[in-house]
Amino acid sequence: MDYDFKIRTFSEERAYHNTAILIYLKAAHTVFGGADVRIGNSLNQGYYSYINLDGAKLTSSDIHKLRDKMEKYIARDMPIEKELESAERVIERWKSLGLTEKAKLFEGIAGNEEVEIVNLHNFRNCMYGKLLPSTGYINLFDLRPYRNGLLLRLPNALHNHTIPKYRDDDKLYEAYAESKRMRKHTGIEYLADINEKIRDGEAEEVIKASEWLISKELEELAETIVRENKKVVLIAGPSSSGKTTTAKRICAEIEGLTGKSPLYLGTDDYFVERGETPIGEDGKPDFEGLGAVDLVLFNQQMEDLLAGREVDIPEFDFINGCKVFGKRITSLEKNQVLVIEGIHSLNDVLTENIPREDKFKIYISPLTQIGMDRHNRVSTADARLLRRMVRDNQFRGYNAEATLDTWPKVRAGESANIFPYSSSADVVFNSSTVYETCLLKTYAEPLLLAIDESSEQYEEAQRILTFMKYFERIESSEPVPDDSILREFIGPREG
Repeated sequence: MDYDFKIRTFSEERAYHNTAILIYLKAAHTVFGGADVRIGNSLNQGYYSYINLDGAKLTSSDIHKLRDKMEKYIARDMPIEKELESAERVIERWKSLGLTEKAKLFEGIAGNEEVEIVNLHNFRNCMYGKLLPSTGYINLFDLRPYRNGLLLRLPNALHNHTIPKYRDDDKLYEAYAESKRMRKHTGIEYLADINEKIRDGEAEEVIKASEWLISKELEELAETIVRENKKVVLIAGPSSSGKTTTAKRICAEIEGLTGKSPLYLGTDDYFVERGETPIGEDGKPDFEGLGAVDLVLFNQQMEDLLAGREVDIPEFDFINGCKVFGKRITSLEKNQVLVIEGIHSLNDVLTENIPREDKFKIYISPLTQIGMDRHNRVSTADARLLRRMVRDNQFRGYNAEATLDTWPKVRAGESANIFPYSSSADVVFNSSTVYETCLLKTYAEPLLLAIDESSEQYEEAQRILTFMKYFERIESSEPVPDDSILREFIGPREG
């Protein structure tokens, strides 16, 4: 049955994607005889998946069989049922199937407490999120080979229920692969691993190990910039990626290597005057688009700085909506690096007067480092949302409801102005810390619990609360270093 279902909201997108992944997992289980299937991170406008075929390579014929089986399940409009089972029984099932990380995740739950399992024609799994009622709702998907696995590509809320144009996010793939290699240092691959360490009183050790990995990567970035004699470092990433802290730490690393502190600029100071801000399709000022930046002034000043000339760098007065001059008159010294941070930094239109060989582009995002289990990843968008929610409350006086209200527009702006340029980066920097959801839970949970049932954001708040209940809480932020990226969101140590 064709339900002509169309994704219109992010909530519908999550339900559609969860349902499609469940169908994919069942099809793979059937086609490959129970082979180990892993769902990786979102990638290339889809989800990367690896199927262990005992060393054999996944063939085009294999993918064709998998697609055919999924289409048959969809055509049969098979119901997706929810069942409640005791945690003890669920743990026994996962252990018998060799899914030890799934079993461990429920070991902190009382044996007679019931947990929700989904059942698709005798294929049972945990999906930790909403699902559509039956397989017939999935009317669009694509499978294509990629690296050692394949991509499950699906429509989303930002592309009018179409599958976005394919782009090869090869550097993002490498960043995820590097994250997986580096995780061996912490001994944490799945959520159950970090939960176990927290319960064993090892939270501080986990924090130290995770922060050490971040520091090591920043050192290597700075060494590359200096070694390649780059004149301009451009840093961009979606909301709550930790761009400001990362940019400042890179500056400090470069200074340690060269003895000269880089000149740091934020593109927000180059906004056009408030009255000249373009109007978006919603009839409101569009502060996210490139048209909100004074490109003529920016390019002229960048050209002057690199030529050694003195410039009067503006500071934007956000209260009065205008640039203020005379406060930052400066010039660039010989061999002094220029570091530019802003949402459009990877767009070459912003720096069209600077030769490409002089530029070093860094794309920053908290690419979540752990999976809940081998079939369920922690969403990078959710990781950023938690960061933003906590920061909005800590520093801007916004409650969680206000953050959730604006989040769809934030994500739409990222899709238009940031994500399309991520593939042009020289390197992708993963600003995620393996422990952060466990720590942010302490801050975010009371904010979400304060959202009333009458609120339009109540359902979304409950979704996040349900997702977070599986994470052990880290109560104290004291072990988090002062220069940690997370301090940008939770604030400095008390005292």
